[in-house]
Amino acid sequence: MPTMRYIIMQSDSGLSFVEMPASHAYQLSALNLRLHKELDKLTAANVPVLPYAVAECAELELHNKSLPVTGGLDYMNELERQFAGIKEHSYPLISLLTEIRALQAQLEQWYEEEMEF
Repeated sequence: MPTMRYIIMQSDSGLSFVEMPASHAYQLSALNLRLHKELDKLTAANVPVLPYAVAECAELELHNKSLPVTGGLDYMNELERQFAGIKEHSYPLISLLTEIRALQAQLEQWYEEEMEF
């Protein structure tokens, strides 16, 4: 069974959790920090509001079952959809989309390899 980690996300609406392969969890946390750093440079009106990655943990036992836990690939697919929908075609958007799609592709490959076993 693969080792998973959880990235704890905080937004105005509360906490959420993203379940990631342990080998890729840090990449999501780093990507989240980079996205927040670059969001202010985007001039489009439809820039998504992103939660902040506030922590990572190896195990997650939720006492409040209403808090969402999202799979890593589902999270990346939604993130890619949000950023692809921004009506701006300049840096840093192109660079950010490249980084999002790179991690998305890595996760797709990881899940494919896990399904083979």
